[in-house]
Amino acid sequence: MFEMFQYDFMIRALLAGVMIGILCPLVGSFLVVRRLSLVADTLSHVSLAGVAAGMLIGVHPIAMAMLFAFAGALLIEQLRKAYKTFGEISIAIVLSTGLAVAVVLIGLGKGFNLDVFAYLFGSIVAVKRSDLWLIGGVAVSTLLFLAIVYKKLFAISFDEEHARIRGIRVFWVNLLYMMFTALVVSVSIRIVGVLLVSSLLVLPVAAAMQIAGSFRNMMLLAVSFALVGILGGLTASFYLDLAPGGTIVLLLVALLLGTIVCKKSRFFVSGG
Repeated sequence: MFEMFQYDFMIRALLAGVMIGILCPLVGSFLVVRRLSLVADTLSHVSLAGVAAGMLIGVHPIAMAMLFAFAGALLIEQLRKAYKTFGEISIAIVLSTGLAVAVVLIGLGKGFNLDVFAYLFGSIVAVKRSDLWLIGGVAVSTLLFLAIVYKKLFAISFDEEHARIRGIRVFWVNLLYMMFTALVVSVSIRIVGVLLVSSLLVLPVAAAMQIAGSFRNMMLLAVSFALVGILGGLTASFYLDLAPGGTIVLLLVALLLGTIVCKKSRFFVSGG
């Protein structure tokens, strides 16, 4: 059972997984209640363009992914202002643009297709010591940000107009929140990959929503579910030789289904 702790790459992956398992649900909780779950998908595709650009010009792929995700987050907020009634259009525009840029850049760099594959689906071996420091820095800064603006972000998430009337600078809080979401998405692709990273922000929260009685409890439960999914998925992927990203997401789906069944069972036991 403890064989995997003999390998440095597994220890690095588990440490990265714990940090990401805390960050993603905390950030994702606000996305879900604001009905902006697709933002995570959008920023992950923009990050893929950054990864491809980094490989093409010889810059650290994750650093470029963060820059591209920042640009994507800024563009989403600007487009949301332009399309106030149809805010989801901004997400579709940025997602399409990011994916198109990624496809073009991957086509230009024919020699790094295998490296891109690791970022698409995640790779345990890919987590380096420098990545741990980067993820740690993102974790500390994101947690500090959420602690500082929690009440404002909570107010904006449930009633943006009322928050604006109360004097909260909605645009700037939204923009900063999107920037930190971009950071979290960018560093998470090392573990689960570009195509699955949005699952870490949404699935634990969706599971927690089934049984939590308050927003704060939902966030805590979501973190617990995410940690179970990530640590269980990494362990299973090591011993069963499975793809880590897919295994993590499937475990999170199982947890979601379990919470739905538990909620329904409790409903029927109570008599409706």
